[in-house]
Amino acid sequence: MRKSTKLVMTLLAGVSFAAGIAFVLLGAWPVCGFFGLDVALVYVAFRVSYRSARQHEILRLTDTDFDVERVSVYGERRRWRFQPFWLRIVLEEKSAEENRLMLTSHGRSVVLGSFLGPAQRRDLAGALKAALARWREAVTAPWETSCK
Repeated sequence: MRKSTKLVMTLLAGVSFAAGIAFVLLGAWPVCGFFGLDVALVYVAFRVSYRSARQHEILRLTDTDFDVERVSVYGERRRWRFQPFWLRIVLEEKSAEENRLMLTSHGRSVVLGSFLGPAQRRDLAGALKAALARWREAVTAPWETSCK
């Protein structure tokens, strides 16, 4: 656990303990258990948040391939490889707050950025389209000049 998280948890536990003691002294001892429960729930929320932050995707555009590597929250790795010339970037807009970004090629597809927000997926789609356009231009430019 990070140092800042430990500090927050220590402060929360201290405040909850002090409040719990105050309620015990006032005769409301059952309340004390709820103060411990809220500290435990905040701790679990931090743990879940840190675990979900480990999920990521690595996108690589090389001279011959477009690779997608997905790392799950458990550290499992999965890879897809596409030929960039035939690759399509599809952004399905379902509503203003909901969309889905996919890479498709030759009947295969993979969903990207499921852990991102809709605006971030739109930005990623634009960046990927621009990168593929530059790649295709660089690949076809030598061919076009040699044919003239």
